[in-house]
Amino acid sequence: MAAAGTASGPEPMPSYAQLVQRGWGSALAAARGCADCGWGLARRGLAEHAHLAPPELLLLALCALGWTALRAAATARLFRPLAKWCRLQPRDAAKMPESAWKFLFYLGAWSYSAYLLFGTDYPFFHDPPSVFYDWVPGMAVPRDIAAAYLLQGSFYGHSIYATLYMDAWRKDSVVMLVHHVVTLVLIVSSYAFRYHNVGILVLFLHDISDVQLEFTKLNVYFKSRGGSYHRLHALAADLGCLSFSLSWFWFRLYWFPLKVLYATCHCSLRSVPDIPFYFFFNALLLLLTAMNLYWFLYIVAFAAKVLTGQVRELKDVREYDAAEAPSPKPSKAEKPLRNGLVKDKRF
Repeated sequence: MAAAGTASGPEPMPSYAQLVQRGWGSALAAARGCADCGWGLARRGLAEHAHLAPPELLLLALCALGWTALRAAATARLFRPLAKWCRLQPRDAAKMPESAWKFLFYLGAWSYSAYLLFGTDYPFFHDPPSVFYDWVPGMAVPRDIAAAYLLQGSFYGHSIYATLYMDAWRKDSVVMLVHHVVTLVLIVSSYAFRYHNVGILVLFLHDISDVQLEFTKLNVYFKSRGGSYHRLHALAADLGCLSFSLSWFWFRLYWFPLKVLYATCHCSLRSVPDIPFYFFFNALLLLLTAMNLYWFLYIVAFAAKVLTGQVRELKDVREYDAAEAPSPKPSKAEKPLRNGLVKDKRF
């Protein structure tokens, strides 16, 4: 039976030292207290606590196909004509549809997550341990949260395919594939085990960085168009880059570990002492943290090049040089039209 909320109000957010000390202590105690850990316990846990119907998986797969079809249509009917009408440079016109598609999705997804956390009665952001209050196996998933899970889960299913066959191939594309797989597994499994409350908090803390990244890239593409230089887009790109860098650290490397990891590693065992698949979920969340640190190194590398004068304008440091490896074969939806727009495989 899950513990109820404390009468004294939300628990103060811990420091990094408290996270490590209490999280590590809780994990060790859980490992020592697990007398029959192994495949037998895992099978029993799946049978007793996982609740995921085949129609739900089918709906997820159909929605993933729907995202792929929608992106193909939006690229052909909206993004490429817009790039042509705005007279973007050929290399920017080739890259713009991908960023426009991702910007629109992440903006909508993050806005909805923000609404759930700040526009409703859910206390999960201000009181992260509450994500496990009153948890019971097979508990009903509220419709508003279930809608967010369907939206995000199907999009990451689509993104696995898109990374391989629709997006430009970058230096971190393999890590991006791992990220999409880990995220999809987390979304599906957290829904099945009814850890959806913490899932909404994880999505909210991650999507904002993607919104700012794609916003910045779009302004980079639009600052040189029609044969002239547009200072407003250049300024927006610079401000977007600064905001992206700060938010990446604040949301993914500060709030995420101190809110989410503290709740899952330490507070979960206080609310539900025998919580199912404790090590499985925390291992995936720690892997997600490691990937956040990996991408933060790209941000630091770019900042160092700017400060040392090696870079004079915004550029994605993940992109390949012209002579380096080509990208995987793009889908028909992403092939450039025969109007002079040449696919740039560096970005």
